[in-house]
Amino acid sequence: MAKIRSAKELIVYQKAYRLAMDVFVLSKRFPVEERFALTSQIRRSSRSVARNLREAWAKRRYQAHFVSKLTDCDGENSETDTSLDFAFDCKYISADEHRKLTALCEEIGRMLGSMIESPEKFLVTSRPVA
Repeated sequence: MAKIRSAKELIVYQKAYRLAMDVFVLSKRFPVEERFALTSQIRRSSRSVARNLREAWAKRRYQAHFVSKLTDCDGENSETDTSLDFAFDCKYISADEHRKLTALCEEIGRMLGSMIESPEKFLVTSRPVA
């Protein structure tokens, strides 16, 4: 397996980024009265997953910091999932769109959970000085 050099190479990052972009496109259809409530919140939370992954990656020298940022990612992902439920129940997105996006949230959540449970696979370890 090739060494991952950037968070952008992580499959979970790619999925999180895709989720954020899909949410952006769908949220353009939300009613104007949702601009400061659901629209801005779902865009912010969905984008925060990818953003916090990048920050976690930068902090992987320190397990506690890395896991903390991954936990933030997981929380933002859960918030996005809840916002998708609201969007569906308010009839802003279709059942198929809801199903696809919540399935993606679930997949991202499982991947983040795996990283949180086994962070050592991703940590930067110092090399001994010769």
